[in-house]
Amino acid sequence: MSPTIFITGASTGLGRATALLFAERGWKVIATMRRPEDGADLASKPGITVLPLDVTDLAQIHEAARRAIELGGIDVLFNNAGYGLAGPLEGIDDAMLRRQIDTNLLGVIRTTQAFLPHFREKRAGVVITTTSIGGLATFPINSVYHATKWALEGWTESMSFELGQLGVAMKTVAPGGIKTDFLSRSLVLAQHPAYQSLVERVLAVFTSPERAAGYSTGEQIAEVVWEAATDGKDQVRYVAGQDAKAMYAQRLELGAEAFRKSIRTMFFG
Repeated sequence: MSPTIFITGASTGLGRATALLFAERGWKVIATMRRPEDGADLASKPGITVLPLDVTDLAQIHEAARRAIELGGIDVLFNNAGYGLAGPLEGIDDAMLRRQIDTNLLGVIRTTQAFLPHFREKRAGVVITTTSIGGLATFPINSVYHATKWALEGWTESMSFELGQLGVAMKTVAPGGIKTDFLSRSLVLAQHPAYQSLVERVLAVFTSPERAAGYSTGEQIAEVVWEAATDGKDQVRYVAGQDAKAMYAQRLELGAEAFRKSIRTMFFG
């Protein structure tokens, strides 16, 4: 019987690339997204089932989990839904703050929680969560996004103790830049006039052609998701992409404070 992966945020980008990769390699895929009509082409492919799921809707989380388990059970849960909130904290209103935390952090925790009885009874399973190099290092004007991604790294590591005794693995995939339309589709930019020059300076660094040249494709990061799902290793963190690996290695080599100062120099000279 083919194993099954349940993916959130599968309509585009990394989620879509992962759905296609696993299906091509003989897995059954349950690809979820807020608007299932966006995944009509995925639904037409052998082995892929598309279900509606907004990870900020608790009732919908439980319904999607129930339907997925009824379809034959889940071997891997891939928490991929999320987006970036950037901008100075003074420009972020409470609705923006809540939406970022509800999607990136609570959505992951609640979706995982919905599958835990299933995994516990099986005494098997892998939970993989997309974090970011931004869960291991920080940059200016991304404080709330970093808050969610650093939280996911800590949550996953703690949960690895909780579930490891049950045969359930907890893992993160932490990509660097991905060559998708993330900046236009999955980035919300808050504004405040007092910080305009700072925002412009930071965006210029992130969008520079030199930096973008080092980004990975969604397909390359999907291969790391495949590795995490199938390697059977007692390993929590998978840093993905050459840019992310280089940055994380630099942080470990320099130490947290010296690395922080190097980031400040990168943006502000």
